[in-house]
Parts: sequence; C-alpha cells; structure tokens
Amino acid sequence: MEMVGKIAYFLVLCVVVIAPHAEALSCGQVQSGLAPCLPYLQGRGPLGGCCGGVKGLLGAAKSPADRKTACTCLKSAANAIKGIDMGKAAGLPSACGVNIPYKISPSTDCSKVQ
Repeated sequence: MEMVGKIAYFLVLCVVVIAPHAEALSCGQVQSGLAPCLPYLQGRGPLGGCCGGVKGLLGAAKSPADRKTACTCLKSAANAIKGIDMGKAAGLPSACGVNIPYKISPSTDCSKVQ
C-alpha cells in the first residue's frame, strides 16, 4: 500500500513535468515522470506508460544543469526504491527509442553530465 501511495503522489506531480513555464528541473519532476516505470523496473509489469514519462523528462531536461539534476535524482531514486533491476534501468532509453546523454547506472558521475 505504501508503494501505491508513492506512485499516486508522483503521478499527481506529473503535471509539473509538462508545465510550459517550468524554469528548472526538480527531483519531484524526475520522480513523477518516471513513476509509471516502477512496475517495469521492478519486474512487476510491462513497459506500459513508462516511455511517455522518459520522453517527457528528456524534453524537460534542456540545460546541462537540468540533465545533472535528472542524473542525480535517478541515482538517488534507484538507491531508495527496493527491487530496481539496474539492467532494465540502463536499457530504458533504448527500449523507449530515446538517446539520453549519460548511462543510467549507479556508477555514473553526474557532475560530468553535459
């Protein structure tokens, strides 16, 4: 039940990801955009609506600072949420047909992301 509550919270925040007047990317935006990916990344469901969130996040991360924020938030979420399949996480850009300018991995140095 706790995970369902977290997902619902993140989905409510998803509106922020597509807001045209958003100035800087936040961890809340990253988490809400990728909340639909959790079942897939935890081996509990299909890819589903995950790619829409990935593409929205990629579109929102326009500056190097935004991309560094997204990278840091992804790493933090991967460490905080139990059961994430890091192989699936690393393959997410390919599965969704997008190019992310860094590897999704706990070993990625987010300070070097451009």
